[in-house]
Amino acid sequence: MPRPKGRIMVAQNRKARHDYHIGERFEAGMVLTGTEVKSLRAGRASLADAFATVDDGEVWLRNAHIPEYAFGTWTNHATRRNRKLLLHRKEIAKLDRETAASGRTIVPLAIYFEDGYAKVELALATGKRDWDKRQTIAARDADRDAQRELAARNRGER
Repeated sequence: MPRPKGRIMVAQNRKARHDYHIGERFEAGMVLTGTEVKSLRAGRASLADAFATVDDGEVWLRNAHIPEYAFGTWTNHATRRNRKLLLHRKEIAKLDRETAASGRTIVPLAIYFEDGYAKVELALATGKRDWDKRQTIAARDADRDAQRELAARNRGER
């Protein structure tokens, strides 16, 4: 059977975009077991509390929830185990440098299949304060209102 082409989205971390200022993004491969891949192909995963760390020159995805495969046997995987991520050495060094600076963290934004391979999109992020969140929501609402007015004007209603 030929490998599927393109990007197939499995899970997104929408809360990360709300809670963090998203900086530079990285694409990383994931080291998974067979039942984890089958569970991901079924579209089941959650990145709600997930984060990544750099330990001894390796990047690890922590707290990502991939539920047990329904048809798995005694070889099923642990749902919240630490999963190794595959990045280039220069990218790992950059992530390590950036997270050593205060207030920066590595947040997973999405899990997807790219040409049949499981990938995770990581971002260097800085936490937002409450007023930042309110400011973002106000800007989004103002943008939406402006688009609505423009659309009404183009239709000839105003």
